[in-house]
Amino acid sequence: MQEIEYKFLVDEERWKKVLKPTPELIVQGFISKSENAVVRVRIKGNKGFLTVKGKTTGITREEFEYEIPVEEAEHLLNGFTEKQIRKYRYRIMVEGFEWEVDEFEGKLQGLILAELEVPSTETKFELPDWVTEDVSTDPNYYNAVLIDQC
Repeated sequence: MQEIEYKFLVDEERWKKVLKPTPELIVQGFISKSENAVVRVRIKGNKGFLTVKGKTTGITREEFEYEIPVEEAEHLLNGFTEKQIRKYRYRIMVEGFEWEVDEFEGKLQGLILAELEVPSTETKFELPDWVTEDVSTDPNYYNAVLIDQC
């Protein structure tokens, strides 16, 4: 399955003024990371997921995600990952598009990233005023890279 995703930095002061829904805690780690693919295990709320993501080209990559029992996700996180990312995810509708905004914890605290998945690279959308720099093609903002700072 093809994933087409934009990623933006978020202005903290503007973000504080946004009326937000209750966030969902996400804990994730990487079982495998290479130049061509990553294998991620994630607990989101009370569900577990195993995800394989291919090499990113521009804003697109292949992604395969499978729900797994949360107990298995916990076992994989504790036994097969060296570091974990903890973040709170907010889902916010803006002009008919669902934005996912992540506020990171721990050593990444203060980092706020907004992601928008679109059906096509031709899709047009408006940026919310709390979004700043487009970091979609900057590998420093991939979770597989950010986790090294944890």
